[in-house]
Amino acid sequence: MRLDKFLKVSRIIKRRTVANEACDAGRVKVNGQVAKAGYNIKVGDIVEIGFANGSTKIEILKVSETVRKDDVGELYRIIEN
Repeated sequence: MRLDKFLKVSRIIKRRTVANEACDAGRVKVNGQVAKAGYNIKVGDIVEIGFANGSTKIEILKVSETVRKDDVGELYRIIEN
């Protein structure tokens, strides 16, 4: 699954276009390297997202095309906030 789509499906970033812009601006890293929106994520990847008020580091636990709002917590685990 594309990185920008995962960020939207997991509800970390609300819109896919915003996720795409964050990737293009270099604010998203996967396994320590700046990643583009089209990067193909997989289980076990460590994603670091830079927000205006700090950064969040998560580990990908599951990749799914669609997820109910209640089950979003199963997709990732917050390592550092």
